[in-house]
Amino acid sequence: MNTIQRILRIAAREIGILRRNHIYFFSMVVFPIMVTLFFTSLMNDGQPLEMPVGVVDLDNTSTSRSLIRKLDAFQTSRVVAHYANINEARNAIQRNKIYAFLYIPKGTTSGLLSARQPKISFYYSMTSVTAGSLLYRDLKTIATLGSAGVGSATMTAKGFTEKQIKTFLQPIAIELHTINNPWINYNVFLSNMLIPGCLMLFIFLITAYSIGTELKFKGAKEWLGMADNNIHVALLGKLLPQTLVFLIIIFAFYFYTFDILGFPHQGGTLSIVLLGLLTVFSAQAFGVFAFGLMPSLRMSMSICSLWAVLSFTTSGAAFPLFAMDSPIEAIAQLFPMRHYYMIYQICVFNGYPFTDAWFNIMALIIFMCLPVFTVKNIKKAMLEYVYIP
Repeated sequence: MNTIQRILRIAAREIGILRRNHIYFFSMVVFPIMVTLFFTSLMNDGQPLEMPVGVVDLDNTSTSRSLIRKLDAFQTSRVVAHYANINEARNAIQRNKIYAFLYIPKGTTSGLLSARQPKISFYYSMTSVTAGSLLYRDLKTIATLGSAGVGSATMTAKGFTEKQIKTFLQPIAIELHTINNPWINYNVFLSNMLIPGCLMLFIFLITAYSIGTELKFKGAKEWLGMADNNIHVALLGKLLPQTLVFLIIIFAFYFYTFDILGFPHQGGTLSIVLLGLLTVFSAQAFGVFAFGLMPSLRMSMSICSLWAVLSFTTSGAAFPLFAMDSPIEAIAQLFPMRHYYMIYQICVFNGYPFTDAWFNIMALIIFMCLPVFTVKNIKKAMLEYVYIP
């Protein structure tokens, strides 16, 4: 019997195991689909909309009411309550009823009209970074619009032309160009980091679990016997069905996000296919490496879980890696998710050539080669170790 036939026999045996153990079906198919639908539907609107805002309007003039109406008209803000004083508004923020409030003191309008530079204040909670940042933008815009409106009316009364008023109020015109994501859609860049990260977690765990259960259920010697005691053939046969399933899942995810949801992908199909292959192969290789490093079902799955969870922090999607401490920046290179995210944003999202991401591509290829260092330990464990619960 040649090597290919042995691999196919082991793969057929593995398919039988996958069918009998429902944990594989849920972890390889059901949970990835649920995660994909959950995150993409959670951020379906692109940005948080109509976040609750309060107002403390002690001036109560037509000008202050106009500012409040403009704040309520913003897409991300919704004025839900008026408060008599700052203490009431502060308590509302602490009780999580509102995320921010605008404070307009008495005499604001008269101060504007007499050019005495009155002060208005806005308070916002940064417990949620996204909500705080968006509401800060809205509140700052309202403060600017208020002073600009009064200034425009005053200058018009003095006989200034429209061009002179615009030059005085905004001496420098700003042109903002949001590259490749002009909608500032959180779904575009968060879903393409969170969902593949969860998928890599499932691959890590299933790979280590499938090898560890050979020891647990005393099938290790049968498994190696079918491979003529060749651990490389045994691993290839065992992982082949899982590889095909995970490839189908990740490419289905790409089809759903890029073709159905219309996420931008300047890099084209080739970069997406390359990224999918590198992701699945490197994640499976790391799962094999983790089990070989610690040939215990419980310990290897613990290592995989820890590595996958830390990947979300070190990927650099939520907080730039270059802004972290130097030791953390160096350690981040040990996580496959970091290199996945870099290849995605360089080649898929922005459409730059593969040469710009050569370091990250090589890093994932190195991850694919890691089992070479522990594969002998896996064979020894299968032949000699006794499973201890």
